[in-house]
Amino acid sequence: MQSTPSEFGTLVVTGASRGIGAAIAQLAAQRGYAIAVNFSSVGKEAKKVVGDIAGRRGRALAIPADISREEEILGLFRTAERELGPIKALVNNAGITGGFARVEDVAAEVIEKTLAINVTGSILCAREAVRRMSTKRGGSGGAIVNISSIAARTGGAGEWVHYAASKGAIDTFTVGLAT
Repeated sequence: MQSTPSEFGTLVVTGASRGIGAAIAQLAAQRGYAIAVNFSSVGKEAKKVVGDIAGRRGRALAIPADISREEEILGLFRTAERELGPIKALVNNAGITGGFARVEDVAAEVIEKTLAINVTGSILCAREAVRRMSTKRGGSGGAIVNISSIAARTGGAGEWVHYAASKGAIDTFTVGLAT
């Protein structure tokens, strides 16, 4: 059962249970968005963010989804749309560093997981947002913000090159998506 739409529609914020994502969610709620507070494993913190937003008369819902898994991303967007209303914006914030490791010491599994969350997940979330927001597809428009890092330009100082590479990919994706 969908309640009354928020002034600006629904904003999906991935990785919104703490840190930058939580701050984005709280500020956007104050500005009039209904917030889909995505989390992967920190449900208690996500529910606190939702409670803080509700305490300020905003609308929010904590929605679990592992951003490295397409089927969970699909569920995130379906749930957000059904429960909060039309998707009008996305902040691709979810990300991991994959830990500190020099290139010669980083495990393939760490590289794969870092790229799956930071790159593939962000692209798939953007795809789902575009499918809903694009005026070419019947939507009314919207905005996508991809969170990157200075590491994309500095290279990760030899200790997290795999993370820096993932954020470099996000920078490139963002330019391509915007054109």
